[in-house]
Amino acid sequence: MLKLSAGFLGLVLTLTACGGGTTTSLAEPSATASSSGAPGGETIVIGTANFTENVTLGYVYAGLLESKGYTVTVKPNLGSREIIFPALKNGEVDILPEYQGALMAHLDPDAKSSDGDGEAKALAATLPAELKVLPYAPAQDQTVWLVTKETAAKHNLKSMEDLAKVSKQLVYGAPPENKTRYVGVVGLKKVYGIEFKEFKSLDVGGPLTKAALKNGDVDVADGFSSDPAIADNGWIVLEDPEHLAPTENIAPLVSTGKVTDKLTAAFTELNAKLTTEELVKMNRRTDVDKEDPEDVADEWLKTVGLV
Repeated sequence: MLKLSAGFLGLVLTLTACGGGTTTSLAEPSATASSSGAPGGETIVIGTANFTENVTLGYVYAGLLESKGYTVTVKPNLGSREIIFPALKNGEVDILPEYQGALMAHLDPDAKSSDGDGEAKALAATLPAELKVLPYAPAQDQTVWLVTKETAAKHNLKSMEDLAKVSKQLVYGAPPENKTRYVGVVGLKKVYGIEFKEFKSLDVGGPLTKAALKNGDVDVADGFSSDPAIADNGWIVLEDPEHLAPTENIAPLVSTGKVTDKLTAAFTELNAKLTTEELVKMNRRTDVDKEDPEDVADEWLKTVGLV
């Protein structure tokens, strides 16, 4: 469906590869950056974060929009929100598959967790004029804190409150940006009083994190609720009674100048199909079966009748 694109002007960012694969510079065309579509159609640049699920969603967005006549460029694995959000604001990327709760926490660390509608309203009131979040899908992927069955049994862990009692004995593994994120080290201490013996910088819920938890290199790890590896490995998701991790409905974050009725209608069609169950299916194919995210996205769009 997609062909190699030329790069576009932007910040030159040198980033460490993690999560979904090699991190892409905003100023250079990556080996997997891609574009196609109807000649003369509207152009869209889609960026993704550096973990597989977000890359897959980027290609889902691309295939959907190409079917509507857009010319689409995908820039996968650009990095964390701290990198991509400024690129969106500056117009170097037009669309990012976002997670409403995490985006709200990025904009306002003191924001209270709420449901999808509440977060959508809060984002509409908080986002800069350059950006707009479109209606969200039913699909969610919340941050969760994981331990093995053995660790849970050893320390009698069922919830984050239990974790607070023993956390100074334990090693925490998460992406490096979680050192300063509210839904990370900052919020864990503020909300639950959790402080760890050591922080190990890993990837974004990817193979490094999973291997570290499985091998006992970390005791507690950040994960994603839509990750099939949780059930496959029998890992324990610690209860979060204070709702530090917000609800995380997936929604397109779009440069305001690109928002049209046509674009909004396209994503409304997608929302009717993009459920958490479907997200888990795609994640299993990319993370467990090791299929290419672009191929998975293309086939999924066809299977659900969107292209």
